[in-house]
Amino acid sequence: MTAIVKTALTVAATLALMATGAALFIGSGIYNNGADDHHTRVALAVITQLRERSIAARASRITLPDLEGESRVAGGAEHYAALCVGCHLAPGVTKSDLRPGLYPHPPNLALEEILDARKAFWIIKHGIKMSAMPAWGKSLNDEAIWDIVSFVRKMPAMTPEQYQALLQTHSG
Repeated sequence: MTAIVKTALTVAATLALMATGAALFIGSGIYNNGADDHHTRVALAVITQLRERSIAARASRITLPDLEGESRVAGGAEHYAALCVGCHLAPGVTKSDLRPGLYPHPPNLALEEILDARKAFWIIKHGIKMSAMPAWGKSLNDEAIWDIVSFVRKMPAMTPEQYQALLQTHSG
């Protein structure tokens, strides 16, 4: 038997053993996938890397529109207040009944600076699997999603009073 054949057989046997181990692990149900039990460090690292690389690869192809303008920010605030506050909070909104039961824990967007508008757009439009982040692109058009992006980029600099005034101005 040649060295190449021996190496190929060793690789094939190793892959078969790994596949069998993975199948037994998954089939056993030993990994608790409940939202009230945190991932292991390894699982969290893999999931985080997968999510970040996936979003970056897709978001890089998105054309960025003009995100300035009061009407865009106000429209985004209105959508955000209706759809996002329960998970991501807002200026003056520091807790919700829904948020504690979510894992992974959603970011508090009232405190988090959004650096990449394309990534934010992609996440809002397509959602994130196994995170409770819905794909709002199923019910909102791209303009409404860009309005939300415009708003969340401005929100960390807003006071609770500015946020409430923005909602009242746009709805009234």
